[in-house]
Amino acid sequence: MTQFQYKVVPAPAKGEKIRGVKAAEDRFALAIERLMNEMAAEGWEFQRAELLPSEERSGLTSSQTIWRNLLVFRRPADSTTIEAPAPVAPPATADASPESDPELEGRKLASAAELASPGAEQTAQDDAQDEAPTTEPPAPEDEDDETSLDGPNSALAERAARMRQD
Repeated sequence: MTQFQYKVVPAPAKGEKIRGVKAAEDRFALAIERLMNEMAAEGWEFQRAELLPSEERSGLTSSQTIWRNLLVFRRPADSTTIEAPAPVAPPATADASPESDPELEGRKLASAAELASPGAEQTAQDDAQDEAPTTEPPAPEDEDDETSLDGPNSALAERAARMRQD
């Protein structure tokens, strides 16, 4: 029994611009003809065209079905020409410990339960603020324990000072 090797390629979505070919149908036919001749030169025999659904992500949480046109080719295969699937890379090992990576030093891994707790988001924000380098010097504290309004909002600071005097 003859074994076959199959190859599936996407059909061209639009025609090719070639001098002397003006109609859109002729340009599209030319693109398909060129693809089929390239595949035949490599020993692939055209089998059929398929319209198949493809589930694709749309946004963050939803997905939609897109219909794709595919061209199926085949050629007789020797036992030596059948391509084995590429090996899948093993998952990353747990070698990345805080001792081996200075960037991870001092950080703590959180469990799913900790991440799901209501205060986890605030704790994560607090941790991020603690780690972020500050480029501004701390604002001087006013006698009234109010935040200082200087800089581009100096008009507001003046108005606040006048209101305090009244």
